[in-house]
Amino acid sequence: METVTHSSPFDSFLDRMRNPASLDLVRSIKSFIVSFSYTASNPETNGKRIQEFFQTMEDAIRDHPLWASSSDDETDNALEGLEKYVMTKLHSRTFASTPEDVKIDAEISEKISLLQTFLRPQHLDIPSALQNEAAWLLAEKELKKINAFKAPRDKLLCIINCSRVINNLLLNASISEDHVPGGADDFLPVLIYVTIKANPPQLHSNLKSIQLYRRQSKLVSEAAYYLTNLVSAKSFILDLNAKSLSIEESEFMESMEAARLVNRVPQETVTTIDNRSKFGNLMDPGPSTLLHVKTQTNINGGSNYPYMEAEAGELTVGDVERLLSLYKDVVTKYTSLCNTVRHLSVSRTQT
Repeated sequence: METVTHSSPFDSFLDRMRNPASLDLVRSIKSFIVSFSYTASNPETNGKRIQEFFQTMEDAIRDHPLWASSSDDETDNALEGLEKYVMTKLHSRTFASTPEDVKIDAEISEKISLLQTFLRPQHLDIPSALQNEAAWLLAEKELKKINAFKAPRDKLLCIINCSRVINNLLLNASISEDHVPGGADDFLPVLIYVTIKANPPQLHSNLKSIQLYRRQSKLVSEAAYYLTNLVSAKSFILDLNAKSLSIEESEFMESMEAARLVNRVPQETVTTIDNRSKFGNLMDPGPSTLLHVKTQTNINGGSNYPYMEAEAGELTVGDVERLLSLYKDVVTKYTSLCNTVRHLSVSRTQT
C-alpha cells in the first residue's frame, strides 16, 4: 500500500514568495489575513470568503511572471503552498471557532470513550475475514494524526492514508479469504470501528475544517469519497444506540452505564481516599508542603487528581503510602465493577 506523505510544496512556495518579483502577491496575501482577523467569526461565511480568495489568487498566480513558464503541477503546488500558509495563519480564527463545534467535539469524544469499553467488531457486523488487528492499528495511527496539523490538505491526507489501509485490508481479504467485496457495506463499518478505537481529538472540527477550507477543486474523486465516509461515520457514532448495533438493548444500556461508572472511578476514589483510608481510619500521611499546595490548586481549579503536577523527586514517604492506597482502592472498585458486569452478562445468557 502506498501511503501519501505530508511533504508538501510549502517550502517551494515560501521561496518564491521571497523573490522581490512576488511583492504584489505577498501584499495581497497579508492584506487578506489582516482583514480576515478583524471580522466576526462565522464558519459558513468564512468558508465562502476564503474559497473566493483562493480562486482570486489562483488567477493571479497563473498570470504572474514568476509562473509564466510553469507546468500545471508547479502552479498547483504553489496553490497548495498558499492554502497551507493562509490556513496556518488563520487556524485560531477558523478551527473549532464556535461553542457549538466545541460542544459536538466533546460529545463525540465522550461517547466514543464509553463505546471503547465494550464495542466489538461483531456489534457492527464486521465479518471475521476483515478482522485484522494489525491493519486496524495502522489505520488508527493514521487517523489519530489528524489533529496534529493545521492545514486542511494535511488533515485530509490523514483520512486518505487511514482509508487506504482499510481498502488494502478489504482487497487482501477478497484474495486470501475468498471474501466477496461489499464496497461501502464493508468499508464503512470497518471505518466506524477504527474511528471508535482511535477516538481522534476534535473529530467534528477537523472534518468541518476540511469541508470549509480545503480548496473545492481538490474535494473530488478518492478524497471526496473518503471524506464523505468519515463524515457518515461521525454522524453514525453521534446517533448510535442499541438499534444501530447487533446487540440487545438491555445489554447496550447496561454496558454504557458500566462504562460511565468506570470513567468516574478515579474521581470518586480520590474524593474518598482524600479523607479516609479504605479501612475507615483517618489519614494524615504528611505530604510535603509543595505537594499540598499543588493538590489544593488542582481541586480549586475543578480537578480532583492530586499529584498530577508533581515530580517524582518531590514525593515523600507519606505521599507514596497515600498513592498506594489510592491505587488499591481503584483496583478494588474496578474489579468489583467488572465482576458485576460479568455477572449480569452471565445472567442474561442463562435466561
